[in-house]
Amino acid sequence: MFKFLRGVVAGSGSGVKDLPYNIGVPYSSAWGSWTHHRGTSKEDGSPVSIFSLSGSSAQDGHLAAGRNGVKRLRTVRHPNILSFLNSTEVEIVDGAMTKVTVYMVTEPVMPLSENIKELGLDGKQRDEYYAWGLHQIAKAVSFLNNDCKLVHANVCLASVVVTQTLDWKLHAFDVLSEFDGTTEASGGTMLQYSWLVGAQYKPMELAKSDWTSISNSPPWAIDSWGMGCLIYELFSATRLMKTEDLRNTASIPKALLPDYQRLLSSMPSKRMNTSKLIENSEYFQNKLVDTIQFMEVLSLKDSVEKDNFFRKLPNLAEQLPRPIVLKKILPLLASALEFGSAAAPALIALLKMGSWLPTEEFSVKVLPIVVKLFSSNDRAIRVALLQHIDQFGDSLSAQVVDEQVYPHVANGFSDASAFLRELTLKSMLVLAPKLSQRTISASLLKYLSKLQVDEEPAIRTNTTILLGNISSYLNEGTRKRVLINAFTVRALRDTFSPARGAGIMALCATSSYYDVTEMATRVLPCVVVLTVDPDSDVRSKAFQAVDQFLQIVRQYHEKGGTGQTSVNTTTGISGNSSLLGWAMSNLTLVGKTHEQAAVASIGSATGIASTTADNHSAVDIASTSTTPALIRTVPSMDSVDQPVPGSPSSTDGWGELDNGIHEEQDAEKEGWDDLEPLEEPQPSPSLANIQAAQKRPVSQPIPPASHVKAPVTDFQARPTTTKRKDDDEDLWGSVAAPPPRTAHRANTAISRANSAGISKARDDDDPWAAIAAPPPTTTVRPLAAGRGRGSRAAAPRLGAQRINRSSGS
Repeated sequence: MFKFLRGVVAGSGSGVKDLPYNIGVPYSSAWGSWTHHRGTSKEDGSPVSIFSLSGSSAQDGHLAAGRNGVKRLRTVRHPNILSFLNSTEVEIVDGAMTKVTVYMVTEPVMPLSENIKELGLDGKQRDEYYAWGLHQIAKAVSFLNNDCKLVHANVCLASVVVTQTLDWKLHAFDVLSEFDGTTEASGGTMLQYSWLVGAQYKPMELAKSDWTSISNSPPWAIDSWGMGCLIYELFSATRLMKTEDLRNTASIPKALLPDYQRLLSSMPSKRMNTSKLIENSEYFQNKLVDTIQFMEVLSLKDSVEKDNFFRKLPNLAEQLPRPIVLKKILPLLASALEFGSAAAPALIALLKMGSWLPTEEFSVKVLPIVVKLFSSNDRAIRVALLQHIDQFGDSLSAQVVDEQVYPHVANGFSDASAFLRELTLKSMLVLAPKLSQRTISASLLKYLSKLQVDEEPAIRTNTTILLGNISSYLNEGTRKRVLINAFTVRALRDTFSPARGAGIMALCATSSYYDVTEMATRVLPCVVVLTVDPDSDVRSKAFQAVDQFLQIVRQYHEKGGTGQTSVNTTTGISGNSSLLGWAMSNLTLVGKTHEQAAVASIGSATGIASTTADNHSAVDIASTSTTPALIRTVPSMDSVDQPVPGSPSSTDGWGELDNGIHEEQDAEKEGWDDLEPLEEPQPSPSLANIQAAQKRPVSQPIPPASHVKAPVTDFQARPTTTKRKDDDEDLWGSVAAPPPRTAHRANTAISRANSAGISKARDDDDPWAAIAAPPPTTTVRPLAAGRGRGSRAAAPRLGAQRINRSSGS
């Protein structure tokens, strides 16, 4: 039985070598005869605190009290009481001398006196910190007195330690004992080891060992006196030397003075219960205490309370003591976000507090939480992450971005909300430099290919700008295949004038990636057309671009047209070698109502700041005159867009588009055929017929003699609609949209349809009418009537009509 009890106190092993912790440098102060050491775990190196107490023999009075303290600390658990981890007892025999040492391992803490010196707080922030600490110690003492019927008997500054998160915790349980009040034996331990308590900390009844007075007083009487001693030592910044010093109240805050006096009442029965101290004192009602208490019971709050609290938290954190914000509130906030009890506005507060940390601590305390949040399905969280990605994007490693962040961010490219698609697009300016070439080619460029034909003009414009900005991160082969097609075939033919201007600027900014042949044959012909663009800003940019590219070609000519054809230096439009600035304001200003409902909890959205602030001069794509139009962008732009030739809207990959100049070149070398869009749907039969017809030259059939005069008259009235025989000489013939048609245009296809009894007016706005098959008729036709394609006879019906049977069979 004795061996069992010794094992409970001493733990496993009989020496320090059996203790799985390394003993480090001691602190300068500790309670009683204990020595407080820093320590680390031998297993993982995590920090701990190791307390040691030595005696000359196993029967030493200090060791007996120390064993009582170890046993009590092991069995009593409370958030504001020091957490026990391990213990052992070592006996060393040195000749005739025997030395016994008790080791106790706890969570990492430091003495309160040293913590106060380290923080160096003063004024209001010091009072708030002391209020929070006293609040925690008062809860611990109340738990011992009122819930456990235990008496600590030595509450003072030395019996308080502080954790790494600046939580105050009570320890030094050597004199701790039960309090029954009916028998003297119940307080035997307290009376037995009362000599360990300094005389200045003893109330009158304990100093006289008057058990009768102690038994008649409430269980909190002795520890309430100790709370008064702790308050005095805190605010006077000196150690209590004698009991009479407690009468000096000059340093005690006025809000706390009445409670301080009741705690130190000369009559034990009238001393204030520590639980009442927490409830009644105005001193504990401050911003720091309220903030931490709200965070600790966050899971019990409703969504409205959480939302209001986290919206105020960034400004509130500015007013609180900075060390407490970083060491206490920040970990609570990170934990709440990690486990889903915090709302999306909490992320803004987390990033603001994290910005006050050194880079190394930010990477350890904040960044892992942020990376984990990218996998959240909460749309508001996703929006907050993308809106503030510039605050933490630089701290993300390339491997983390490529493997953990981008796969979740890429879901936003195909989101139903245009607002989220735009935020995802803009976030690539921060993430793209850290993506691998495989991810860029296999995933990112496919998404950008789709976004360049997005229904939102703003997204199409910013996609072009993004391509220009990330072009330096593409390998040479990808740049050759992507950039010119994306800028000339898509951007320069967009119906949205800022998108065309962005295409011109992107071409200028990436001019160093094109050789002279590409400039002369593929870039200049497309840009020259825009010198007569309906938009004046586009025309100005086009003239500047033409001058720039012509100057490069002229320099090549002056050098004799020999040697390297690629150009590494560019001149012309100012700032073309720097990052392009975003052309659009946030889509939330003009977004659809149903798209904004999902992110309503974020609050009123503000414009996304340009992410080109890293020592690059931004190039504004949209001029001042076009900015209002950008802000008021709506899905339908028919009323504000100028008509320009557009690319076929059914094409999803950039490689399938041809600029009509080098039709004989292999499409794989200048297109995006090897980068097929994700989940490309198969075209319908009718669409497949149209696409096949696009690839064939359209020839005018010879009309019948009976219909010669009518078409000739119509063609004479509108000679511009006549199909040229030498169509190969027209550089834009393969992609240019046909001019408008009149409602009564006569052509060969209609003539043939009329001969079969079908007459249908052409759709004036259909650019594919010249090659598309006429729509099926909805009227009832005779069985022998044609199927709508020429005068081909209908197939014979199955049945008795096809079989000639004899009358005798």
